[in-house]
Amino acid sequence: MDKNNTKSVFNKYLHPLGEGVLIKMAEQFELDKYVKKLKIIPFVKLFTYAQLKRISSLTDISFELNKDSKLQKEIGLKSISKSQLSRKLSDISPSIFEAVLRHLIQQVRQIYGVGKGNQKLRKLHLIDSSTITLSLKEHPWAPKNRFTSGIKLHTRVVFHDDVTYLDDLIITPARPSDVAQLDALLVNIPGTFHVFDRGYFDFKKFDRLCSEGIRFATRIKENTVVEVVEEVPVPKNSSILREAVVILGKMKHPLRLIETVDSEGKQIQIIINDAKIPAEEVSTIYRDRWKIELFYKWMKQHTVLKTMYGKSQNAVHNQVIWR
Repeated sequence: MDKNNTKSVFNKYLHPLGEGVLIKMAEQFELDKYVKKLKIIPFVKLFTYAQLKRISSLTDISFELNKDSKLQKEIGLKSISKSQLSRKLSDISPSIFEAVLRHLIQQVRQIYGVGKGNQKLRKLHLIDSSTITLSLKEHPWAPKNRFTSGIKLHTRVVFHDDVTYLDDLIITPARPSDVAQLDALLVNIPGTFHVFDRGYFDFKKFDRLCSEGIRFATRIKENTVVEVVEEVPVPKNSSILREAVVILGKMKHPLRLIETVDSEGKQIQIIINDAKIPAEEVSTIYRDRWKIELFYKWMKQHTVLKTMYGKSQNAVHNQVIWR
């Protein structure tokens, strides 16, 4: 990466944030108090560079900076050691980078309009999780099973007019179930539409969403008790195999059950709490859930997540948030 490329990369990826935001946070949280060398802005620039170049270790980050005078000038730092990077990564509270992430998300919302598309189904809130497996020996604070550790990224991704962007992120140890994070990921605005998988299946939560006018679609779990209230006629030559009004388990509110096939030709059952959407459109909506899988795939291909720079919880969370 030559001088011009290095400068253009920093301008492209750090311009939306702006140094002013980081300076304000540094002052508010006293991030640079008593810090002589690795202050917050050089630290952020260096780790942004490391993620974009997919540098997989602190040793290599240190080496890249120490040998590249153009990079040193752009970052404002002549040299740094692995131990200094490690301490900084562990010492900074993840809440700092979470605040930065929220700032960036807010900017994206302003561009696309936080309220646009909810009623017209042009905006879908896709909720899902992805697990990152870690070494149990190096990360004992997040045990996944007897052999490995892990963290789980619970995300809400917005799909809006063919644009996909991150709208919320919660990091937890891998062991707790997905449904425990559903309330935190829901957008509690009437008319908002959520799509999520069976890991978030919960009758009480579904009843609450129905009561509050918050729309959702998800797949039905196997062995779910289904009481058929009414079979709905399906047009001939439709991709919809069956439609019915049903009560699930001990729910108070009826739901629509729609049987169709997914993109692989497998038969699936979708439940939805919106009575007005055509069944064919419901099938399309659920297929759009895979946009979040593409988001995870892109994230893992373009950022350093297979290897962790540090062992502490702070270090891991900071790396994931700043990916």
